[in-house]
Amino acid sequence: MTIQWFPGHMHSTRKAMAERIKDIDAVVEVLDARMPGSSCNPLLAELTAGKPSLKVLNKQDTADADRTAAWLLHYNAKPDVSAIALDASMTAPARQIIDACHLLAPNRGGMAKPMRVMICGVPNVGKSTLINTLTGVKKAKTGDEAGITKMEQRIVLADDFYLWDTPGMLWPRIAVAQVGDRLAAGGAIGRNAYDEEGVALDFLNYVKGPYADLLKTRFRLDGAIDDIQQMKDEDLLEFIGRQRGALLGKGRVNLQKAAEIVIHEFRSLALGRMTLETPEEFARWQAEGDRLSDERAAKKAARKDRLRAG
Repeated sequence: MTIQWFPGHMHSTRKAMAERIKDIDAVVEVLDARMPGSSCNPLLAELTAGKPSLKVLNKQDTADADRTAAWLLHYNAKPDVSAIALDASMTAPARQIIDACHLLAPNRGGMAKPMRVMICGVPNVGKSTLINTLTGVKKAKTGDEAGITKMEQRIVLADDFYLWDTPGMLWPRIAVAQVGDRLAAGGAIGRNAYDEEGVALDFLNYVKGPYADLLKTRFRLDGAIDDIQQMKDEDLLEFIGRQRGALLGKGRVNLQKAAEIVIHEFRSLALGRMTLETPEEFARWQAEGDRLSDERAAKKAARKDRLRAG
């Protein structure tokens, strides 16, 4: 089952953004560089259609550099879109955002026509940290928890540059299973909305391919496991739990604790730099998600037709 999380304050955010966008010159969408496709909000694309967009691949220092380069090429190839990668806590790279916005909306600037920018993104992508870096003071609350920012606020970056910060927002239905699992692994979804063991198993299933060496090094699996890629995900999670002492009585592994360890290791960068999708992989997942959504819609329509006919 696909993970879903769209609490009440996100409904309010959607309405506020739909009203605010009328007076906005450019949109900055902050993405998680470890999952640049999964953290790109399709609802936001719908709300901001027609506005130039800057995709900021944040947390680049935690992501696979080669894959970040591939994602930048992917987004920069789109019309009316620019993309940059940075670490939001670094002052100099963060200033690139102001220059990039002026390139996207070259007719705005100066006191007569100040630049009006809306910054948004899914929860916990580092948007608040980025804002605090841009302003040089703590304007926005930060923390390793989804949904900290719950109200829109206007921030003046310069006399002719206004920034509207919006709460982190997902979308009402996540149709792609891989997207839900990645957002949960990255901390964009409230903890009560997903099962840690399921998320950890999906994570291990993916990373044991491109990042098997990082798993072996961090969890000291070298010599203990010959071919990590051939292991069942459940066996790998159990093995990690034993290595870390996540045990119950009689030598049984506490799989819940093992899953929490795996997720924490990923979020804290203890595993090393990883990116959980390529543009090509994400396109395949999205196509499959669209196909399943179309099937569900067709079945729903058929049920309605039968009810009307009956």
